[in-house]
Amino acid sequence: MTTLTKQLAEQLQIHKEDDLIKDLQLDQWFTGQQLADDVATLHDFFQEIGLMNQDLALVCLDNSAVYPVLTQAFWQLGVVEHPVTATTPIAQLLTEFNEHTYAVIVVKQELADQLTDQVPLQKQIVKLNTSQKLTIFINTELLSKRPNDTGTSPNEEDLGLILNTSGTTGKPKRVGLTHRILNNAAHHNIDSHKMTSADTTLITMPMFHINAQVISTLSTRLSGGKIVIANKFSASHFWQQISENHVTWTSVVPTIISILLINDQANHIYSELKAHIHLRFVRSSSFALPESKFIAFQDRFHTKILEGYGMTETSSQSTLNPINAQKIGSAGKPVGTDVAILIDGKYETRGTAIGEIVVRGDHVISDYVDPQPNAFHDGWFLTGDLGYFDEDGYLFVKGRSKDMINRGGEKVAPAGVQSILSQLDFIEEIVILGMPDDLYGEAVTAVVKPKNSLLDEATMIAQLQDYANENLAKFERPTQIYFVQDFPRNPTGKILRPQLKKQLLSI
Repeated sequence: MTTLTKQLAEQLQIHKEDDLIKDLQLDQWFTGQQLADDVATLHDFFQEIGLMNQDLALVCLDNSAVYPVLTQAFWQLGVVEHPVTATTPIAQLLTEFNEHTYAVIVVKQELADQLTDQVPLQKQIVKLNTSQKLTIFINTELLSKRPNDTGTSPNEEDLGLILNTSGTTGKPKRVGLTHRILNNAAHHNIDSHKMTSADTTLITMPMFHINAQVISTLSTRLSGGKIVIANKFSASHFWQQISENHVTWTSVVPTIISILLINDQANHIYSELKAHIHLRFVRSSSFALPESKFIAFQDRFHTKILEGYGMTETSSQSTLNPINAQKIGSAGKPVGTDVAILIDGKYETRGTAIGEIVVRGDHVISDYVDPQPNAFHDGWFLTGDLGYFDEDGYLFVKGRSKDMINRGGEKVAPAGVQSILSQLDFIEEIVILGMPDDLYGEAVTAVVKPKNSLLDEATMIAQLQDYANENLAKFERPTQIYFVQDFPRNPTGKILRPQLKKQLLSI
């Protein structure tokens, strides 16, 4: 066993009589013993079908209590889990399967029904405490070619997770996180958030994402705390979930904070339950909150907001505002990470001008699964984000040097969305860019130059939305659509994206 899997197993035994994880969809708590039994059931099942160290497992599930036990069972065998968004269309799931050699695919029931007739896999149902019907597809063709041995046990440098992070080319970069990196990141989170076994966290963020995977789930499990899992965020249920389950902290994105401030029902429920709500803090990341919203949320809901900065490549956070020394608008101070600003070839760390943010540390990758040497220099990871340090050593993030869209914490690659939507017959040319959005930070915006067509704009919008719903994950789908006769271009014909964005802002 690795240090990581040993600690996870020990926590379940320490708390075998205690409620540890609650699935709100099932309205049920699970004890450490029930979770350990599920891990053992899955471990035995995976061993029986022949899974081995460094096999790949594709996971497409909604938030639920089965997620953590599935992950632990994979890691104990050294299987590399690759979770993807539960809104992944079946076409994208099949593309992922065909591009990489997965030994198993674990999917929610809606996708299982579509997947059955489309891939040469054997379908199995596993019954657990946390899931009465977990659907697992087995790549028997791959596993049948294996030698009859038990393989090797995982070691600290073996991969535990692969997560997609979109690249500017539209093709996702695959980030591989080792057992060592994951363990280091979790313990940095425990220390910086002062997590203890007395804490209970509420997860409303998608569990395929690095935030819920490492900051909320893994860090809480290693600290011995409790986890309450919601299928998704609901403003009308949020404060009730906090109150009834004695939640002490939760991780969100600024979009959720904005919704809670303006949602009348949420505010009414909070006023009725506030005597029973004892949040230590609400953790917010993805993009900086406006000062007015930051102050309004803290004052109205009587808790602290901790803003931080991190990414998949750093296995969660790199900086965080200290609990008792927040600085509004900043991403806080480095946590278990060397962070610098690259300016004219020099690495500056205090009182800097704006430059590229670079990071390194024991929880930061040294390369991608598919090597990207240009992303690293002198042992530093080049984030592509722009920022500066103030005189007190607080980091301020000022934007991205790339064209990535940040929609409520989800990163959208414009080129990838453009490639898919450009297949519509009525589109001559399309540009996807991010436009300011009060709730989500940026809205995925489609700007279309149509071909000579008899279709009116309403029909084209309807067709584009229908096609996006079928072929794009939910967070990738454009929520704003504009039509233009042509785009602003430079002398060589390249579209000038900043000028286009400026034109749209003036409408």
